[in-house]
This record gives sequence, C-alpha cells and structure tokens, in this order.
Amino acid sequence: MAETGLQLGIIVGYLLLALGVGLVAYRLTDRTAEDYFLASRTLGTVVLLFTTFATLLSAFTFFGGPNIAYSAGPEWILVMGLMDGVLFGILWYVIGYKQWLVGKANGYVTLGEMLGDRFGSRRLRALVAGVSLFWLFPYVMLQQQGAGTALAALTDGAVPYWLGAGGITLFMIVYVALSGMRGVAWTDTLQGLFMLGMVWAAVAWILSAVGGPGAATAELAGAAPGHVTLGGGLYTPAYVLSTAVSIAFGVTMFPQVNQRFFVAGSKKVLKRTFALWPVLVILLFVPAFMLGAWAQGLGIAAGEDANVLPLLLNEYTPAWFAALVIAGAMAAMMSSSDSMLLSGSSYLTRDVYRQAVAGVTDRREALVGRLGVVVIALVSFVASLFQPGTLIEIGDTAFGGFAQLALPVLVALYWPGTTRTGMYAGVGGSQLFYLASVFLPFVPASYVFPLAPGLGGWSASVVGMALGLVLTVGVSTVTGHAAGEDAAVYRGRSAD
Repeated sequence: MAETGLQLGIIVGYLLLALGVGLVAYRLTDRTAEDYFLASRTLGTVVLLFTTFATLLSAFTFFGGPNIAYSAGPEWILVMGLMDGVLFGILWYVIGYKQWLVGKANGYVTLGEMLGDRFGSRRLRALVAGVSLFWLFPYVMLQQQGAGTALAALTDGAVPYWLGAGGITLFMIVYVALSGMRGVAWTDTLQGLFMLGMVWAAVAWILSAVGGPGAATAELAGAAPGHVTLGGGLYTPAYVLSTAVSIAFGVTMFPQVNQRFFVAGSKKVLKRTFALWPVLVILLFVPAFMLGAWAQGLGIAAGEDANVLPLLLNEYTPAWFAALVIAGAMAAMMSSSDSMLLSGSSYLTRDVYRQAVAGVTDRREALVGRLGVVVIALVSFVASLFQPGTLIEIGDTAFGGFAQLALPVLVALYWPGTTRTGMYAGVGGSQLFYLASVFLPFVPASYVFPLAPGLGGWSASVVGMALGLVLTVGVSTVTGHAAGEDAAVYRGRSAD
C-alpha cells in the first residue's frame, strides 16, 4: 500500500507541475481563435521540435512498440525509428514547409480550410474535417486505454482501468481548455524532455542490474534466437516498407501534427526543426523498443493483453523509479492526447461550426473550441471503456486512415491542374477502399503484385494511397475547374 501511494504521489505531482505550466500559458493567451489554436504562429525551434516530438510519441511508443519488440524482435526500430524518422522528416519539408508558406500567407488554421479555400468548396472542407475526426477518435482512445492499463498495472489493480483513464482525461480537459496551443506546446516540451530522459535512465538502470547490454542481448539470443537476426517472421520486406510508408504519410496528416506545420515563427525555425527530427526520433525509439526485446530474454512473462514495460520495471527497479518512468509514459500519452483534443476541436469548430453558423466572432469561436475539447474528450473516454481492440490494432488502423489523405493533399499543393472533382475522387475513393479493407472481411488486407511476387504482403493502406493518387490525377486530367476554384492561392510559394 505504501508503494502504491508513493507511485501515485509521483504521478500526481508530475501532473500538477504540467498543469502549472498550462496555467502560466493561459495568462498569456489572447482570446482569439488563431492564438488559441496556433499560438499566433510564433513557436521557436526548441518548442516546435519538442511539441511535435512529444505529440507523436504516444502510448504506442511506450507500450505498443515494446510489446511488438517483445513478441517479434527489435526490428520494429527500422519501421518506427530509422525509416519513419527519415521519411517523416522528408515529408515535413515537401508538404509541411509548403503548407506553412500558404498558411502564413492566407491565415489558414486547419487543413480543411486550406483545401476548401483553394477549391472553393465548403463540402470538401467538411469532408476532410470529417475524415480527420473519424480517424482521430480511435487514436484518442488509444491514449486513454494506455493510461488506464498502465496505472492499473503499476498499482497491481489498486487504481482500476476506468479510474486511471478517466483521471487522465479530466486532467487533459482542464489544461487544454484553459491554455490552448501555447500551453500544449510548452507542456509538450516539458513532457518530451522528461520522457526522453526517463527512458534512457530506465535502460541504464536495467542494464546495470543484468550485467550490461552484452549480457542482456546474450540472454535474448538464448531465449528467442529469432529476435537477434534481421528479417523473417513478422518483418517481411513488404511488411516493413508498407508499414513505414503508411505510418510516415499517416503522421503527416494527423490533425495534431499537420496543424504544427502552420505554427513556426519563421522559415529558419521550420527548416532547423525538420533537420533535427530524425535524430530525436532515434534517441527515443531505440531504447524503448530494445527494452521490450530484452524483456523477452530476461524472462518477463507478459500475457497477450499485458504491457511489458511496466512488468519489466517492476522486476528490476524500485517502485519510485518505476513510477517515474510510467509518469514519462503518461507524459507521452498526454502530450499526444492534448494536441489531438485541441486539433480535433479546431476542425470541429472551424470547419463545421463556423461554416454552419453565420457571424461567428473570434471570441465565440475560441469559446466553442474549448467546449469542443470537452466533448471530444468525454466521448472518446466513454468509448475507451469498451476497449474496442488492442493498442496496436487501433493505432495501426488510424495511421492507415490518415495516410489516405496525404497524396491528394501533396498533388493539390504542387499541381495547379488539380480539380475539385479530382480531390473528391482521390480523398473519397481511397477512404472508401481503406474502410472496406478494415471492416469488410471479404476485402483483402494485403496484396501481392505480379511484378514483385517476392515482396508480397503490401498493406491495403499503401494500395489505397496509390489508388488515391491515381484517382486525384486521373479525374483532374479529364475534368475542368469548377466555379470558385483558385489555384493562385498556392502559386509562387515554392518550398525551396
């Protein structure tokens, strides 16, 4: 009981510190929509880098990823660390920089607003917002499931799942509704630094207890020889490539990430940030996933639905240190969820409410945005109580859904010949195909191509992305521009 009290005290203390940062940000936040949602586009390099870093590194990094490494080997580092660190950095330049240029010039707050203005279509704006919100809900649930299961595991059930998930949800509602993007970005920076430091401290502590990395790897080779050989099993070439592509392109369209393409204070800030990105990603993914793999060799028994990291920490570290690392995991989950709530609210407010109600003032929009945070958080929390799928399944599905948006958006940003009808076809067609692959059992989830039979197993997400590209370009080629389209809003703003 004393240990449980200490663990909860550490976690609560950390949450109060983060709330204090949010309250300071609230005092500096203007009562306007642009300041609430985008911090008036003033973020510097360190804050932009760490708020993006912390936003992406969610419950999956601390629980889903280590669980995969535990069961299938540490090659997951190639998917999430090396490959997506590099791929997303490139996409940040190709899509994010161009988006920042046009967003700053035209005052865009959301992706839907940017596309709706270019193609003169409220319906396209609503479609993009609707697709984004649809896929955002399961990923918010992912964070709440992670919080609930982590606290339950850490305290041996003294804090039940529903209470852990509900407590974190309530906390996020309070400080996101108060502080907006500025508070979220500042607390993300605190949380990013904290979780990075704690995961490396956990590696150092556990390796010192077992005799170093050589001894831990030798134990792993003895218990699971397949875990120390590259390739095979789960990690076929097609699986690694298609998963990496799907995740990288999906991340680019995540509302909480995509909206950060608008907030940099200058071109120099943006360029420095995406150049540093791959380094920071590898610094977190490598230790987190290696801990999961080493746990297999160290005899940690994790059931099918259990998270291996808390079990490993409870075995090799004292209770107070395990609580600190789990607080780091809580930081990862909150820094994703708070940004999701804020961005989801901006899509709901800006692309739905503002289009339906005439004469909305900036102050009213900011108020409705705060109410949107509450609604999204509570609905996703109620859904999370039913735990509809594992962390990995939910996260993987959402990544693929967002990935379907990326290529139509890329085409629209760079090709003036893109038409409104082409965008409807590309966005709608790829989404319908991917949804069918997820929810209809007779639609294949993976594909083998005749030209490369040895690389069979390409995911439906990647196939859907290709379909979206073909539809966007093909339909745009055979259709004319509709009234209200204006390619000039993107013209002359090259990302060079």
